[in-house]
Amino acid sequence: MQPIRFGILGFGYHAAFRLVPSFRNCQHATLVGFHRRDPAKATRDAEKHGIRAFESAEALCASPEIDAIFITSPDALHLPDAQLAFAHKKPVLCEKPLTSSAADADTMLAAANAAGKLLGIAHHYRWAHSIQQIRERVAAGEIGEVRTAHAEFNYAAQFSRRPWITDPTLAAGGPIGDVGSHCIDTLRFIMGNGPEGAPIRSVCTLATQDARSGAVEASASLQLDFANNVVASVNVSARAQYRTQIEIVGADGVLIAENGMTVDHPVDVVLRRKGVHVNTNTVNNADAYTRMIDNLAQTLRGEEQFLGPGTEGVHNQHILDAAFKSWHSGNREDVKS
Repeated sequence: MQPIRFGILGFGYHAAFRLVPSFRNCQHATLVGFHRRDPAKATRDAEKHGIRAFESAEALCASPEIDAIFITSPDALHLPDAQLAFAHKKPVLCEKPLTSSAADADTMLAAANAAGKLLGIAHHYRWAHSIQQIRERVAAGEIGEVRTAHAEFNYAAQFSRRPWITDPTLAAGGPIGDVGSHCIDTLRFIMGNGPEGAPIRSVCTLATQDARSGAVEASASLQLDFANNVVASVNVSARAQYRTQIEIVGADGVLIAENGMTVDHPVDVVLRRKGVHVNTNTVNNADAYTRMIDNLAQTLRGEEQFLGPGTEGVHNQHILDAAFKSWHSGNREDVKS
């Protein structure tokens, strides 16, 4: 069967570093072309990766050679890019966070529904073996009823090859939007049912700024109130060495994955009960992007159900809106549904 042909809209460092290699390993999808706003860089990337550079976003989305659009542009451009794709009746897989605001996320979902085309959110950790294993073990009751949870994601933004991530006109905040969105979605997915993550009712946020962060935050801590009476915390920083962590605490045990949200090296998923180590399962998340892309391709063929529906990205965006509102108000803020 012919693979689903993708075009990347907003080709940059992430697309070149993560997505191009991932497409090469796909069984059900292939990368045909892309559009990059800088013509000189587009020519260079086309030659380097052996894929076609389209002269405009319009040309990419209109092309009969393209079956689906993967949006990897800066956050503030996601909505117009998606609207263009839907206008040409193309399904969309959009990088996280879905947009810059909940209002824009609602508008994007409405455009998808009006076009009758799939909207997916690229929270690739939903396809990571470490996260899926934790989810399955929690659902099986291995740690009893979940009581609390924690997710953490730290990195050094000053070394990032994405200079726009501190520009508030392009980025949906600092690390809250950039990697906090992954933490929020991962916790929701672990405690959810099927593609639908567990809903969050309210958020309380503390954040700091510094000279390098400008108008966005440098570090933050979020307290999340889940609808299933689980309380959780999310810590993020753009001023630390790379580290992620997932911890799910139940009535009968705890599952911990140090650097559980990484695709760069093996991950140990550790079970502890009464403070004593029970077992360790080691997995590798290197194929998470490939599995995500293939899942979407097979969904478009009617063979599978996509694990990252756009509705999940919309709910995450409403959570982010509440988080930023809480930071500025100093109050606990409800998440609007």
